[in-house]
Amino acid sequence: MQTKDKVFVVTGAGNGIGREVALELLRRGASVAGVDLRSESLAETAALATAGDRFTQHELNIADQEAVELLPMQVAAQHGHVDGLLNVAGIIQKFVLFKDLDLDEMRKVMDVNFWGTVYLNKAFIPRLTARPEASLVNVSSMGGFLPVPGQTVYGASKAAVKLLTEGIYAELRETSVATTIVFPGAIATNITGNSGVSSPGGAKSEEEAKTEAESSKLKPLPADEAAKIIVDQAVEKGRFRVTVGKDATMLDTMARIAPQRATDLIAKKMASLIKS
Repeated sequence: MQTKDKVFVVTGAGNGIGREVALELLRRGASVAGVDLRSESLAETAALATAGDRFTQHELNIADQEAVELLPMQVAAQHGHVDGLLNVAGIIQKFVLFKDLDLDEMRKVMDVNFWGTVYLNKAFIPRLTARPEASLVNVSSMGGFLPVPGQTVYGASKAAVKLLTEGIYAELRETSVATTIVFPGAIATNITGNSGVSSPGGAKSEEEAKTEAESSKLKPLPADEAAKIIVDQAVEKGRFRVTVGKDATMLDTMARIAPQRATDLIAKKMASLIKS
């Protein structure tokens, strides 16, 4: 679908990939209802966008079911309708072994990553299916198809998003809604700080993360480049499955051909980051 003059809801629009997706859609002539937990972050996105009333700000905890259920009416009141939903918001867990992770933190990760996605899909699908064409994009993670030690519950939440989205695709494939699951690899964002998690070596600002991306041997993909891939491949082309970054694409293939070898490779690379 073409993005110009369309209306999209983007979660996590206050930072990272979500912010860059919102900005990219606005640059292409769309209107965006930006959703985020932090009002000050949304205000920063609005200032960067300079898009006037094409960008509206919706402070919301996506894990709050009742608040999410009210969101479609709030968006429609300001934009008239909704043509697309991009679920980008998500959090990671502490970098610790599964045995050392508190159950409360496990529930928090599942509440945001899985249940937040469930609530939003449930709330917006009836409106999307009523449109002549529509886009539904759920963001999983490379950790959703390949286990990352120290992020086991995070990976489980993103694997659940993967299968949820594939099931929704199967149910909606005869409708006007193009359903896409997205798997980002290493992206230069401050997801650790935004998740309330202290990363090994300390949390970094998004600018520091971007600088590190440009200099690191691992070359995390800058968030704005990730956003262009998501808008190009998921929204405009409506592809079923999108990997973002060379690492995600390579490991996706490897995980299907040689899953144990891929798991061992990631385990070795992540070993120094795990707090046991």
